[in-house]
Amino acid sequence: MNFPAFEPVYEAILTDFGFDRAADERARDVAADLATPFPLDRLGDWEGRTVAVAGAAPCLADEVALARDADVVVAASTAVDVLADRGVAVDCMVTDLDKNPETAAALTRDGVPVAAHAHGDNVPAVREWLPRFADEWTLATTQAAPVGPVRNTGGFTDGDRAAFLADHVGAGDLVFPGWEFDDPDVDPMKARKLDWAARLLRWLERRRDEEFEILDGRREAADAALSEIFGETSESGSADG
Repeated sequence: MNFPAFEPVYEAILTDFGFDRAADERARDVAADLATPFPLDRLGDWEGRTVAVAGAAPCLADEVALARDADVVVAASTAVDVLADRGVAVDCMVTDLDKNPETAAALTRDGVPVAAHAHGDNVPAVREWLPRFADEWTLATTQAAPVGPVRNTGGFTDGDRAAFLADHVGAGDLVFPGWEFDDPDVDPMKARKLDWAARLLRWLERRRDEEFEILDGRREAADAALSEIFGETSESGSADG
C-alpha cells in the first residue's frame, strides 16, 4: 500500500469523523523528530507465511490456538497481553499508545518490533513514550502522508493497520483471532471505528483476491461504502499499493 492509493480512504475517514488532517500531520511530524528509520526488510521472514492478525476483542481468549498455530503473530494493542498470558509470543505489536504503552516499550527493548502510531489525538503519548522505545525496533506510523522515518502502509485502527502491514511485507495467508465487529461493550465511537475496520479489511481482501472469514455477512455493506469512496467503476479492489 502506498499513500496515493490510501489517500481517498483517509479523506473519507476524516470527513466521517470530523478529524483534522493538520492535527494528524502535526502528530506525524512529532513522531518524525523522535523516530529513526525502520527498514521493513526486518520483517522479511513474514513473506509468504501465515500471519495471525490478533485483535483485542474478548473472544481472543477462546481463539488463542489460531495465533499459536500461525507462523507469525502481529497483535493489536492489548491483544499482546492476552496472548502472553497464554504463552504465545508476538512477532510485532501495533499500537497507538492508548492502553498499554509500557508493554510496547518493553517489547522493543526485547528486540520485538512495535508499530507505534501517531495521530491528532495522541501527541502527548507520542512525546512521552517514543523516547522510551528502543529505536532499532520501533516503526513510527501515520495515517497522513509519510514523512522521513514515519511510514503509512495503510489502515485506520490498530487491528486493520496490523493486517495492512502484514500485506505490505508480503504475508501469505492472513488469519484473524480476536476480532468482533459487533462487540456490544464498546462505546459508539469505537463501534464506528470497527465499522471502518471492516470496510478496510474488505478493501484489503479485494486487493489480495481472497476472503477473510471474519467478514462473512459484512461484505455487501462494506462494498457499498467503498463504492461511495472510489466510484462505481473504480478498480479499487485491485489498485496498486
